[in-house]
Amino acid sequence: MFNAFNQRLGRLASVIACIIIGKHQINFSPHSYGDKVIILNAKHIILGGSKTNNKTYISYSGYPGGKKVKKVSELIKKRPEFIIRKAVLGMLPKNSFKNKIKNLYIFPNKRHNIKNVNNVKYFLE
Repeated sequence: MFNAFNQRLGRLASVIACIIIGKHQINFSPHSYGDKVIILNAKHIILGGSKTNNKTYISYSGYPGGKKVKKVSELIKKRPEFIIRKAVLGMLPKNSFKNKIKNLYIFPNKRHNIKNVNNVKYFLE
């Protein structure tokens, strides 16, 4: 469980990627599973420098005129989980570890709907 309040996006994403893969475990092997990760306060993530104003995400539908450009400042207000999920996906290796992104649960506030949070191993403030 991670609290993303005033955390840098890249540093948080690299730690989360290592935990999802399972490299933090002593008995790591490539076929083993990592842990599930819960991120709270995703709305309060920080981007370094002037990336909040200048960074854009581009999606293309495949049709003429189907290019959509969204700024990070808009996405932090509307869908902050998209920014964190995309950063963690970029930090995962480009193989079957990408499927482990389903072990990542992101919530924009402190409230979450995960039932069994009693056995949390990592809690970073």
